[in-house]
Amino acid sequence: MSQALICVPFRWGENEWGTIATGNIDIEFDMLDAIGDCIITPECPFSGPRFEAFQEMAKAAKAHGSLVVGQVTHPGRQLSARIRKDTISASAIQHPPKMGTEYAKPREATKEDIARAVDGFAHAAEYLDKSGYDGIQLHGAHGYLIAQFLSEVSNQRTDEYGGSISNRLRFVADIAKEIRRRTRPDFIMGIKVNSVEFQEKGIKPAEARIMCETFQELGFDYVELSGGNHEDIGYGSKKETTLKREAYFLEFVRDIVPHLSKTKKILTGGFRTTAAMVSALDILDGIGLGRPAAQEPRLAKDILSGTVTSAIRPVDGIVNDVRLSLMSAGSQMTQIVRGQEPFDLSDEKAVESFKKDLAAYRDKIIAAKGSLEVHGFPALTDPATNSHPYGVPY
Repeated sequence: MSQALICVPFRWGENEWGTIATGNIDIEFDMLDAIGDCIITPECPFSGPRFEAFQEMAKAAKAHGSLVVGQVTHPGRQLSARIRKDTISASAIQHPPKMGTEYAKPREATKEDIARAVDGFAHAAEYLDKSGYDGIQLHGAHGYLIAQFLSEVSNQRTDEYGGSISNRLRFVADIAKEIRRRTRPDFIMGIKVNSVEFQEKGIKPAEARIMCETFQELGFDYVELSGGNHEDIGYGSKKETTLKREAYFLEFVRDIVPHLSKTKKILTGGFRTTAAMVSALDILDGIGLGRPAAQEPRLAKDILSGTVTSAIRPVDGIVNDVRLSLMSAGSQMTQIVRGQEPFDLSDEKAVESFKKDLAAYRDKIIAAKGSLEVHGFPALTDPATNSHPYGVPY
């Protein structure tokens, strides 16, 4: 683990974010969500350089009082074909190419594959527990392996892991029971899931309610509700009325939250103003912020102090292009690591400069012809985007 992966959680921690979720932590060395991810496999011991690096990340994130949970995932059929050509999924249904990415060809996971994945998630939880993390967040949203078992779009199995919603929940149940067996009683166990998928046969709110009730029965401490997947991310297809009231998925969770009395409810997606955040807390226990935290690592502190009442609003070209928005957030976090202030997405000139750097980066990927040497996010080349030291606003 490089210092780069430790720097950003530290910056968030020193700026009063309540709970920090890490980026994706993968459970196999050759099945990664993205090149450069942290990795914990069942073979990783509770000692040595990797373990010490995870300890260092937890210590940095918690140095100013924040909680930190490790977000653990398996890409399943969303594995990039650049990493390897084959993978496992709930069923042998290949993910169509999307946003310039070709995906690995999946086979239906065998019982041995499922047992390996359950062990992987549970070992990662124990590893995080022993290295100082407050908890784990299973990434069961956005089309990853857990989501692939939950959704009829990707799960067409005919055994006990497919068919009914209770069967499709079995994979998560196996993981949750094993995590509870291996970790201390107060270790936080959370899960991120879709409140809705924007596809025929995708997860609908009624099924999401059943899922969340089951998560409560399984002892999950919180559920983070989101939506979409790589095929239809969901952020980019909102009605103007939805965008104005923020909270992209709030309309889908109103029927879910009354049924959760013990498990905390958190919603992520679209929050930008303190008014919308506070209003959402009428029915939720917490709200999550992603891309605004990359643009403004000091946002939580500024909100709590009353310095600001909203996040910076990016130019329309960013707001309406989720791929561009996600890539810009990645580059902004890279800037934080390099000791630079994240560039300003409300500045048209800065955004146009970033688009040029992104185009050059994509050309490098094409020229690399499948090599993994080119990965991560675009380096910024224009003084409009890279000239200010961290802490000095543009």
